[in-house]
Amino acid sequence: MIEIILFFATLFLAYSNGANDNFKGVATLFGSKTTGYKPALIWATVTTLAGSCFSVFIAHKLVIAFSGKGLVATSVTQMPDYLLAVGLGAALTVFIATLLGFPISTTHALIGSLVGSGFMASDANLNFGALSKSFLAPLIVSPVVALTVASLLYILFRSARQYLGITKEYCLCVGKTHEVVAVASSRESLALMQAEKNDLTIDKENVCIEKYNGSFLGFQTEKILDVFHFISAGVVSFARGLNDTPKIMGLLIVVTALNLQVSMITIAVAMALGGIFNSKKVAHVMSNDITYLNHVQGFTANIVTGVIVLFASKFGMPVSTTHVSVSALFGIGLVNKKANYGVIGKIILSWVITLPLGALLAGGSYYIIHQL
Repeated sequence: MIEIILFFATLFLAYSNGANDNFKGVATLFGSKTTGYKPALIWATVTTLAGSCFSVFIAHKLVIAFSGKGLVATSVTQMPDYLLAVGLGAALTVFIATLLGFPISTTHALIGSLVGSGFMASDANLNFGALSKSFLAPLIVSPVVALTVASLLYILFRSARQYLGITKEYCLCVGKTHEVVAVASSRESLALMQAEKNDLTIDKENVCIEKYNGSFLGFQTEKILDVFHFISAGVVSFARGLNDTPKIMGLLIVVTALNLQVSMITIAVAMALGGIFNSKKVAHVMSNDITYLNHVQGFTANIVTGVIVLFASKFGMPVSTTHVSVSALFGIGLVNKKANYGVIGKIILSWVITLPLGALLAGGSYYIIHQL
């Protein structure tokens, strides 16, 4: 019975993960106005599913790591109630953050839950050395690498654009605006009313969409950027599916009745459904609130995020796609001087809270399960 509950708790975690993480790979497409919300979401869903399915072949190290092996005694990792508490703690943490619109790390939530449940299940006998080396070190280093590389790469791309003579194109926006004006009333006094007038605006953001004017090797620069931007967003979503699916799958390692491939595909479907039905709040934060983005900046952030996460997945390092992606966007925001420090501060605060909240919820879940 408890194994069936564990299976559904794992699917709840996968759904919550999809709701919080699914759109992160394509946030730059939506934020730079390269495409609308629905096409971006479809692209994210398809490429994430592909990454999740491919994880069956190359990400076995992450499955083992997130079953708790090395952190607690092997006998504890074989206890379904321990893993059930981990799944519930992580799922509740991620789902709460999603409802509030905070893009947090499922990896952080899982690690906190592994610690909280492990603390209760093993009488506080945790391998803190393994926790620091195998889990926390990659999570701390990867955002710093992402921020630094994204900043430097964007500077390089910007210099290359200027050298090739590719200029920014500004659009002329024609529309109507409303303003309050004073008019004479019948009682020889002034009254206020709203008047409509035609308006012209020349701008590059918010009102108008920034574009690139010029050609490269006979092709229009804007078209080339759009194609590579879509590909880079797909790479990030693929990498996220590749990295997150085996982490969640680690909770089902004791359910021997389940086939590994079938389990991963089921988790992938649950992640996709979470992204389709519950990702809108986090999507708008990632796309619009961290920094202003154009095509090159979005492409740069995606390339950095995709490469780091793919590399980490191959070598079994538990990095957070969220931390890497947000850090890359923030690095570009620092260079173009459009970073939203208030939003970044709130996101970082949510990251700090994720670990202890996951530990608290998982530890509480383990206690309740044993009381029942």
